[in-house]
Amino acid sequence: MNNFYEITKFYGMIKNSILFLTMGLGIFQVNAQKKNETFQYHIRKTVQPVIIDGIVDERAWQEADVADDFFMVLPMDTGKANETSEIRMTYDDKNIYLAATFFNSIPGKYYVESLRRDFSFGKNDNFLLFIDPFNNQTTGFSFGSNAAGAQWDGTMFGGGSIDLNWDSKWISKVRQYPEKWVVEMAIPFKSIRYKDGVTKWGINFSRLDLKSSEKSSWTPIPRQFPTASLAYTGVLVWDAPPPSPKTNISVIPYLLGGTAKDFEGEDTTHKKIGGDVKFSLTSSLNLDLTVNPDFSQVEVDRQVTNLDRFELFFPERRQFFLENGDLFANFGYETIRPFFSRRIGLNVPIQAGARISGNLNDKWRLGVMDMQTASIEESGQPSQNFAVMSLQRKIFGRSSIGMMFVNKQSINYPMENDSLVDIYAKYNRNLGVEYNLASANNAWNGKAFFLKSFAPTDEDSGFTQGAHIGYTNRKWNWRIQEEWVSNDYSAEVGFVRRRGYKNISGKVGYLFFPKAGLILSHGPEVNGFYYFNEQFTETDHTAYLKYKIDFRKRSSLLFFLGDDYVELLSPFDPSGLGISTLATGTKHRWNSFGWEFNSKPQSLLTYAFEGRLGGYYQDGNRTSLTGEVGYRFQPYVSLNANLSYNHIQLPDPWYNTEFWLIGSEIDITFTNKLFFSNLFQYNEQSNNFNINSRFQWRYKPASDLFIVYTNMQLLDPNIGKSWSLTLKFTHWFNW
Repeated sequence: MNNFYEITKFYGMIKNSILFLTMGLGIFQVNAQKKNETFQYHIRKTVQPVIIDGIVDERAWQEADVADDFFMVLPMDTGKANETSEIRMTYDDKNIYLAATFFNSIPGKYYVESLRRDFSFGKNDNFLLFIDPFNNQTTGFSFGSNAAGAQWDGTMFGGGSIDLNWDSKWISKVRQYPEKWVVEMAIPFKSIRYKDGVTKWGINFSRLDLKSSEKSSWTPIPRQFPTASLAYTGVLVWDAPPPSPKTNISVIPYLLGGTAKDFEGEDTTHKKIGGDVKFSLTSSLNLDLTVNPDFSQVEVDRQVTNLDRFELFFPERRQFFLENGDLFANFGYETIRPFFSRRIGLNVPIQAGARISGNLNDKWRLGVMDMQTASIEESGQPSQNFAVMSLQRKIFGRSSIGMMFVNKQSINYPMENDSLVDIYAKYNRNLGVEYNLASANNAWNGKAFFLKSFAPTDEDSGFTQGAHIGYTNRKWNWRIQEEWVSNDYSAEVGFVRRRGYKNISGKVGYLFFPKAGLILSHGPEVNGFYYFNEQFTETDHTAYLKYKIDFRKRSSLLFFLGDDYVELLSPFDPSGLGISTLATGTKHRWNSFGWEFNSKPQSLLTYAFEGRLGGYYQDGNRTSLTGEVGYRFQPYVSLNANLSYNHIQLPDPWYNTEFWLIGSEIDITFTNKLFFSNLFQYNEQSNNFNINSRFQWRYKPASDLFIVYTNMQLLDPNIGKSWSLTLKFTHWFNW
């Protein structure tokens, strides 16, 4: 009987997936050709020297073609850009060179946030280059600069997303003039991946000019899509195949030393040595090795007040896990991930790891990762191995189909321990397939996936399935999505907020565009998330009616009405303080009203605030207020402060509860190679105050000196204090 039930569930999931796949395949048959194929830039080799000094006076630039006559993307995509831009490109045996000149019809200072690498796109006058070496409209690289010379680089995935955690060795220089600013770049061929012998790449250029509130692109792009959309790139035509890729080996060792004091007042010193090795297996496939990795320089998490019934998601910030991270981290949905790298090395040292990732060819992508952690004698935690494999194949123009396998295995597991009762399971595995839909014009998108878990117990050997389809044009956007997570599905190396539910969610929105006035666009949006148990009885829902206004100067305002219903499936403390719990099976419903406002990014003083007023569990009330204010002494100092306040009114025994969360950041960028950042956080809910200060000197490309200070203080009643000071030195050797 159980087998029959499992087969029935499996069939139902596959049937739902096939339905969405069929819809996607049918849609995709339309408009399969690349949209901007006629936009071509011809790049020619130079034998003349090119000096990267921000002065476009070399003979090579006089002989290069010019890409100009940009199209406006924002505020409206109905004509040519008002601000003039000129792009020139050339190359030699080692580098791709680019010179960009951006003229300004509006006088005044340029807007920049800071000199920090990988700046915030919307807060800086900037230029971005997008290249698609395989011309597959799904993967590529991005390089750029703001008007003060801060660099930007990242890998591209999913047709238009950028992973800024990728760093590469390249150089650039910016010069400012009253009527224009100029940037020159030299990008080594060995810093990117491309196929040998190919003479056509995808390419596009993007400019954001905050004085005119204008975003423009070399090729025409509909305003509802980012300029990073690879579906809308033009063609980079080489006069001859680029230099054949050569074997590239990089060794990046580190040395670390420091001192620390824990909550019990014990002083300790620590020293460590390790490093990474990068080896190009092919022109587009890379092998990464790490031994005794250290992540002490990684930014700390921004704390939040948690009044949710489920685990909160915090993004991965460790460099080794982020390069080509989309191959591993984007399978499933944000709340249903079979692989979440933060499960690796959780309060346990990582001994070593290896990763192979990249493009096998213009159709296939591969990601393989293996990580080994040490054992913890005090807790009895065994040494564990984490392995994950992801394989993707491009189909049709921009869609893909893929599979993933994840394995967590306890090593040298004591035979006397029974995994049926032990807290550390012998293994946990996930196997899944996924289809991603992306139409040629970017308007249609979708996904369908199926995952099966394997574990020593039947209680953790279940499956999950999900699918969605969405459509976006200038005025309309909609999406419908369904999920099913069985009660016995488990992903110990993943992120799954809840199990034993079915979900149907969706949204629909519409925009109006006034022809004149302060408002650029405005319109309503309705969305809802409805959850059911596996017998399809509703357990909870959240529904919103929103109305958003976008102003021509790039500020925005939003209002919403909310309706919430919850039937608790387990005991829950609505205060988050452990005072008491509401019983399983109790039902709660409330309404709320809220707003959000974000100021225009052009001002030196920026601010944002949002609020929520309404009901809460047990016929209570909740008031939530959040604010953020920033000021910059551009381009060297950026100040930011944020505040979150929650007031909860509940009956006996909770009564009134208040939570304050206060944070402040001081970011100092002395140059585009010398940084000093400070983060201060006070969290009343967890009763702690912490400081994180980080000094970074990038003395050579991709080579750094870090000095990191952290301080954590627990407040009454659990008074305690810990701190650490770490000095870390890394160097990038390249052959």
